[in-house]
This record gives sequence, C-alpha cells and structure tokens, in this order.
Amino acid sequence: MDPPRANLHKVRIPEPTNRIHKDECCVSFDTPRSEGGLYVDMNSFLGFGREHVAWNFEKSENPVYLHIVQRRKPEPDETDRPLKKPTLLAIGVEGGFGEQEPEYDVTYEIVILPEFLSLPFPSVDLPEKVRLAVDKVILAESADRKQQLASWVADKKIISAHAMDLQQLDNGVIVPPTGWKCSKCDKTENLWLNLTDGMILCGRWVWDGTGGNNHAVEHYQQTKYPLAVKLGTITADLEGADVYSYPEDDSVEDPILAQHLSHFGIDFSSLQKTEMTTAERELDHNTNFDWNRIQESGKDAEPLYGPGYTGLVNLGNRYFEKQSLKAAFAISQADPTLDLNMQMTKLAHGMLSGKYSAPSQEGQEGIRPRMFKSVIAASHPEFSSMRQQDALEFFHHLIGKVDQANPGNHELNPCTGFKFIIEERVQCPSGKVSYNQHCDNFLTLSIPLHEATNKEQLEAFHEKKAAMDLDGKEVSKEEIVRPRVPLEACLASFSGGEEVPEFYSTALNSKTTAIKTTGLKTFPDYLMLQMHVYIDVPDIIDISHMRSNGVQPGEELLPEGASCGNKAEPARPVADEDIVSQLANIGFNYFACQKAAINTSNAGIEEAMNWLLSHTGDPDINEPISQDPMPAEDTIDEASLQTLVSFGFPEDVSRMALKASGGNIERATEWVFSHLEASSSVSADSSTNNVKDDDSNISDGSGRYKLMAFVSHMGTSTHCGHYVAHILKDGRWTIFNDNKVAASVDLPKDMGYLYFFQRISS
Repeated sequence: MDPPRANLHKVRIPEPTNRIHKDECCVSFDTPRSEGGLYVDMNSFLGFGREHVAWNFEKSENPVYLHIVQRRKPEPDETDRPLKKPTLLAIGVEGGFGEQEPEYDVTYEIVILPEFLSLPFPSVDLPEKVRLAVDKVILAESADRKQQLASWVADKKIISAHAMDLQQLDNGVIVPPTGWKCSKCDKTENLWLNLTDGMILCGRWVWDGTGGNNHAVEHYQQTKYPLAVKLGTITADLEGADVYSYPEDDSVEDPILAQHLSHFGIDFSSLQKTEMTTAERELDHNTNFDWNRIQESGKDAEPLYGPGYTGLVNLGNRYFEKQSLKAAFAISQADPTLDLNMQMTKLAHGMLSGKYSAPSQEGQEGIRPRMFKSVIAASHPEFSSMRQQDALEFFHHLIGKVDQANPGNHELNPCTGFKFIIEERVQCPSGKVSYNQHCDNFLTLSIPLHEATNKEQLEAFHEKKAAMDLDGKEVSKEEIVRPRVPLEACLASFSGGEEVPEFYSTALNSKTTAIKTTGLKTFPDYLMLQMHVYIDVPDIIDISHMRSNGVQPGEELLPEGASCGNKAEPARPVADEDIVSQLANIGFNYFACQKAAINTSNAGIEEAMNWLLSHTGDPDINEPISQDPMPAEDTIDEASLQTLVSFGFPEDVSRMALKASGGNIERATEWVFSHLEASSSVSADSSTNNVKDDDSNISDGSGRYKLMAFVSHMGTSTHCGHYVAHILKDGRWTIFNDNKVAASVDLPKDMGYLYFFQRISS
C-alpha cells in the first residue's frame, strides 16, 4: 500500500448523532459552489474551504477529506419557466418571494493532505470502510439542514382545539350570500362571522387608519365565543377560508367548517372570493407605498460589490456590521461551529473582505450566516425558532452574548462602543434630590405628537377619513398622512422634566409629586435610537444639552432609606379615566387604553398613544386587566429573575418588570423594552444608585454625531415582516436588502425603526 493510501484507515464512519458540515466552511463562507469547493474532514466531519483545510490538518492531524464541488447547470429558457405567484409570507423559500433555486452538478473525490493527493470517488479500489463512510456523508442530512433556518414564513395552520366541539346557538340566524354589513357599524369590508351565534362584525382597527373598528374582537371579549370566519374568503375550496381563533390568537383550521357554515344557511360552494385572507393581506404589504419606498423598489439602483458590500441571505439583523471591524478574536481550539468568537470573526470577514461580493451575471449571492445564528440563538426559545423576532430585541441579546464571551476584554469587545450611562435626577418639594444611574446601549424616544410639523395636513386627513367613514368608505394607503415629528423634539422630550406622582420622599416621610429629569452621564462612540413612528432625522445631531453632571454644588441629597418602614405597600396602579376616554374616542379598545395609561404612569395622552402604537400587535392587548394582587418584591420567582438577568437586563430593572407583569417573563421582557426611559427605580431608598460597570470601561466624548446607518421595518408588527438596512459607506448611502446590495437612489431616511449615529471626532 502506498503511503498516502495508508492514511485511509483514519477515516471514521459517521454515526446518526454526528453533525455533518458539508454545506459550508466552519471558519469562512466557502461552500461546494466556491471556486475551490469544500473539504469535509472524514474524522470530525467539519467542512473547510480551500484556504483553511490545511489549517485544520495542522491542528487536528486528520489527513483524509471528501472534496465536494458543485457547478451550476445552464438555466432553461426563461420563456419555458412558468411564473409562480407567491403563496407564503416568506422570502427565499419555496412558495414565497424570491428566485427559483438553480440546479447544480456535483462531483466528489477523496483528497489526502498535506500533498492534496486526489483519489476518484466512487471507485472500487477504495477500501470498503472508506466507501461506506463517504456514502453515509453524502446521504446524511447536513448540520445546516438540521437547524431551524431563519425564514419569514408563517407556521402551518393548526387544527383549532375549539372546532370539533364548538357550540352553535339555535337562534334562527340565516346569513345571506351577499350584502353583509357589520352589526355595530357601517363597515362592509373586513367582516367576520362568529361561528357560535352568527354575528357579523368588523375586524381589528389598525393604527394607520385601515382595518375595522374592533367589533369582532370586542364581541369575543364579551361572549368568549372562540371562532370566526372571514366573509369574502369562503369559496368551494374551504381550505382557503380564513378562520381565526381568539383564545388561540392565530389563524386556524376548522375541519368541519362546512357543517358550521351550514348551521347559518351558508352554501359555501356558490360563494366567490372577494376579500384577502390575513396572510394575503400581509403579502399585500409588499406592494404598498411604505414597502416600495423602504426597499426603493422600481428605482434604477447601481449594484455594489467589494469589501463591505456583501449581502446577507435571509437575515435582517445586520446592523452591527461596522462595529465588527474592531473584533480581533482568538481562534478556538474547540468545535469552531459552536464558538461565538469564531463565528463573529467568520461573519466579519465574510461581510468586510469582499471575497463573497464579486460581480456576476446572476447578481450577488450573498452569505448565509447560519452557524452564527445557531450559536447566537443557542438556548434562546425565540431566536432559535423559525419565528421572526424584533431586531431591537436581537441586538440587545447579541450584546449580552458578546459581553459574556469576552469578560473583561473591553478593548476587543465590539459592543463596548454602544454603552453609556443614563442618569436620572429626582427632586421632591423639599428641594432635596436623588440621583440614579443605570447602563444602557440604546435610547427609546417617545414621540411628542404635538410637535408635528404637518399639523394642517393631519387635520385635513382626519376630517377626510371621518367623512369617508360615514359613507362606509376607506382611505387608500397612498392617502394616509402620518405625523412628522423632528428628532430634535423627541430628544428634548426625553431630557425634559416630568412629574412623578406617588413619590415617597424620605425627607418629608410621605408620598408627594416629584419632578424627574433624565440625561446622559456619558456619550457613547455609537448612539443607537429606537423610533416607533416615522420622524424627520437630520444627518448631524448634537446632544450636548443632554449631558448630566451629577450632584451639583449646593444640592442636598435625600436621606438614604429614612423611615422606610413607613412606606405603604404598593397598590395596584389605576388608569386615568380622562386619558382612557380620549384614546377610546379615537378608536382604540377600552382595555388597551387602560393598559396604555397604566404602563405610562398616566403621564398623558401622547405618552399613552406612543405606547399603544408600539403594542398593537400584542396578543393580549385587548384583554381585560388581571385583578390578581401584584406580587411583593420578596415573592418574585428567582428563576424568572435570573432568566431576565441572563437576557442582559439589570437585576433591579428585572425585578421591576416582573412586579409590573405579574411574574410573566414574556410580558416582563416587553415591559423592559417599553420602559427603557424609566427602568430605574425612582424611590428614595437610595440617593445614588451606582452602575455596576466601571465608568472607566465606558467610553465618553463629544455629543455631536453623524447618522451612519438605519434599519427600517416593514410589516404590521416587529415580530413579523421584513427588515432593510441603509448604511453610509464611502460617502454614499447603500441599501442592504438581504443579498441585494446597491447604491441608494431614494433614501427613505424618515422611515427608520433603529437609527445608528457615530460620534464626530473633535
């Protein structure tokens, strides 16, 4: 046996539990379709590109590799290929949006290092063990396939638990085949038939003026009748009918829908489709003004290639791109597919090197950061699922993970530049003050709607909409007018004073109304802002006026913890009825208005409106408020507390969130994100609350910033839809829309969800 073949005994036959990485290199984005193909280590089953396979050999001393090469087949004539209409709310998956996957020819060979000796496969000259091992690798499902790929697609409808034993009232209701109208208003579209009592009612109200008046939802809240079907979606093909389960809060399947319809005299076989289903309505967002504007659809944009212009396939959360430049992580000696530092390094190289962004006739293919997603989402129940998540929540999660992977390594931590210290100053009527500090990495700004610059257009729009509502008509998406509020007004609102009712003063030994002002003790290298409503954003901002300088000469601090024993037990918060009634008159659900007032501490109509606009997609937004007693601080479940802390939230904020949400982790997480500006306690138990981070590890400098990037969201909720990023690179704005990278032509700077500013050097 010649020396190279003598190494074949080191080949290992994979077990069913082995992870076979045959789709992509573990330390780069090379694939079998790359010029050099992919080399699969036949002992560890890790895959490596041509540039890195020798490194693996030196590290592992495994000499035998399966070399996989895929080459694209010539495509058939486009005229012979039928155009498929999307049927799924998905991008880049079968049935969704995107191009059809091309076909490839695949070749295999055995390669022995370090000589790179090639042995053909299949070949009868190879030992049986080698042939068996290679066959198993080829036939095995790859590690990537086993992962739940991140995709924008709704889960298959479940059969409702309420369908088979649904009680239908014998009330004599017969539903006509046409001429439907809401039983409580004049709406003639977006109508839902309750399958228990036959009531026809309009659907949910949408904040932009579309949709119904919530009558179907309110009817369920009053009666608890669980199932409704959307009229206009019922045809001879009952599988296409849109059935909604209120207690399950989802579109569902009703196996005996024909029987339920027959109860109300409906002959489904004679009906025609006149309305979009819920999923189709989501799909329709792809053609409305906002989606086309954000994606710059229809513009003759110049494709961009090269370093820093690499697109990501099916991944919207890519806003940390430039900060990856600071990463200089060490190479792990363990499994590189499970190491966060390794996968961050791989991602940074893949995006910034330009290796995977070369011009071609097919356009840029982009990179698929599946291993990165697998590592960053490990053990997280939401991010590891197929469900789309809020980009801001992912960003917060990412920073926490990177911090954990690099404890004490501030210089090499790419997330350090986002951190800053918020300082809150509270002054009670005694004139004494308290200061509280907490560390954060982004600001959520409330929107002062009274500062809108287009008040006349807004008033005209509301008058027109009211008139059309009386006529039973709806305004078109193109006619909708949204408030335009300058960013400067939002920043001023953040740092302006606000009243704190029921504040316990340790100087007065009683509850009183205090005044709280908020500022930044430090200014970060990169300032991230979150917006819930479209605003006007300038290229340059100056937040120097928001600097908080701590205790000033002549100020007297409130006593620490004096007479704490006299503090009354916290009472359940009560909503301000004036705020609730004003919001309800606009069209919001009454229970939702109560929650908005309570969660904004009855601060005012604008604050409550902002809260509502950012929580319209909450599944329980219209549910009555629980009357269960609020848990005391010493009864908070420690496991829940540690779960929130593991998400990266400070312990004191986590405690407040759990108290405010009745101990529910999901609601507590939402509470944190909606109370970032008031997440630190304002009680006078402690005059100064020092942040845990050493101030010396948090950057500080000038308060002048330049807009460098923003992320826009398209969809009815941040937990569904699509994200697009615009980044200022080399003096011009570039749009990153999945794997499509091009020069921006019509910059939608006023339509961002997350904005990123970089400090301007003095």
